[in-house]
Amino acid sequence: MISANFVVFLVSPVFTCHQNCVKIGTREFSRHFVEQTNMAATIRGKIVSTFKLHGLSLKIDASKFLAEVLGSLTEVELEDWLDKIVEGVQKQPLTTSLVDRDVVEQAVQECSHTAEDDSDHAFTFIDAFSVPIFSFNPDRKKFLPHNDVSSLHAHNPNAKSMVFRERYRVLHQRTMRHELFSPVVEGANQSQVAEKFALKPVEFLLGSTANLGQIIVLGMLTQIKEGKYYLEDPSGVVELDMRQANFHTGLYTENCFVLAEGTYEDGVFRIKALGFPPAEPGKVTRNHFGNVNFFGGPSSTSLKASEKLKAIERENHNAMFVILSDVWLDQPKVMEKLRALFSGYSTMPPAMFILCGNFTSEPYGPKHYHTLKASFQAFAKLVAEFPPLTENSRFVFIPGPQDPGPGNILPRPPIPMVFTSAITEKIPMSVFTSNPCRIQYCTQEIVVFREDLVNKMCRNSINLSSDLKDIPVQLMKTILAQAHICPIPPHVRPIYWTQDHSLRVYPVPDLMILADKYDPYTCSSLECVSTNPSSFARNEFAFKVYWPSTREIEDCKISD
Repeated sequence: MISANFVVFLVSPVFTCHQNCVKIGTREFSRHFVEQTNMAATIRGKIVSTFKLHGLSLKIDASKFLAEVLGSLTEVELEDWLDKIVEGVQKQPLTTSLVDRDVVEQAVQECSHTAEDDSDHAFTFIDAFSVPIFSFNPDRKKFLPHNDVSSLHAHNPNAKSMVFRERYRVLHQRTMRHELFSPVVEGANQSQVAEKFALKPVEFLLGSTANLGQIIVLGMLTQIKEGKYYLEDPSGVVELDMRQANFHTGLYTENCFVLAEGTYEDGVFRIKALGFPPAEPGKVTRNHFGNVNFFGGPSSTSLKASEKLKAIERENHNAMFVILSDVWLDQPKVMEKLRALFSGYSTMPPAMFILCGNFTSEPYGPKHYHTLKASFQAFAKLVAEFPPLTENSRFVFIPGPQDPGPGNILPRPPIPMVFTSAITEKIPMSVFTSNPCRIQYCTQEIVVFREDLVNKMCRNSINLSSDLKDIPVQLMKTILAQAHICPIPPHVRPIYWTQDHSLRVYPVPDLMILADKYDPYTCSSLECVSTNPSSFARNEFAFKVYWPSTREIEDCKISD
């Protein structure tokens, strides 16, 4: 936490030594002045050296400003705040490594605002259109924010190719930091060198006439000609021969990114093995890129390190999230089961109900508009019968693929207010958000996505395994490897080109709710839990309950 002296100094940076000089003798004042000067020089040197360690140089006015602002801190506090200020400087779109006073002032204000920010709000709901945009800069080897507000529809046709370029850059930098592909350290022994692999671009194959032996390339699977697969990266395209390929675990579709190992002969890359680029836990990503808030929300930095929110998370050991999908509000049987559900939980209200569409059993027809509006009115009336729920529980509504909206393109905006006004009036803590959406609960990052992923991924898979028992595990590994929650080919599941970043799952979140009509499942990988509540209306009124304090998920069902 920022010290009181530091806050006062930010508000009124004045020196106090002149107020004391009447009370001390001339000799003592001279000694005191020399000590103050030496201390200021030491602090200034510490500041300059810290910035140099990060490849930055400070202008004189910038270093002087920081020395004045940080002069009242202890040595431990100084190091802590210097790290935060450097991180704040690096997040700004710098054009040079020479930093002026305006830049450091902005970084100091941001750090002090973050430290004094009220972090008592346990919940933050982030719709897909509010997710911050970060692009990886290969030259600076860091993610830089886009301050421009992106429009829904691209003004430039290059936006489509930029979607795949950005995906490639994210996966390439992550792969190059993996222990198998990272550069060999000077002085390493032969066994360490032998364990390393070299990643080559496509142009390396195209520009060689000699026998290259076994080569590994990171690229995107495409079908430029029907029936023929190619591997594409920013440097070029090469034809593939996958007849002898050994596919590693995962669901491989067109436009997914793969690590392809094989030999290059006669203009064709003959694949021996095909796998996904290695994923990494979220904490590894944050350790490398710092406290950047990739997830979204009002905080300028990630809330993962917030001790206050961690304490709230631990203390609320009774907090639970009830997760349902395909809640057909126009079906009397569904409403009957919802009444039983709310009645049971009214004595111990959950912190949140997550309700995913579709919200009607028949998505089309001349009466659909009136049916949906009447169904939401009936739902609001039902919940209002249980005051403990309306007073203590949040109700989050995520639209399904067949709910009203402007076209079947991802991300989908919230259900229009014309349908939901009855709920917002009777349920104060109701939230209508996009599909997908993000929920920040204390330090936990949760992604919710309503899509029939299993069916579409299997139907478009290049090499689907005959054993379908581990499909949920394969799906989760595919999503984390691709760093994208919807790795379905764009021609099967269209995406707004300018909003592709909102479907990125990087760093890896704590919980992914993949609401699907497929059978219910729960699996985990890389400190992330993935769960599917299945269809509430179709699958015997099954749902899931998530306990955030222990990060456990329970399978539940309402029996007759």
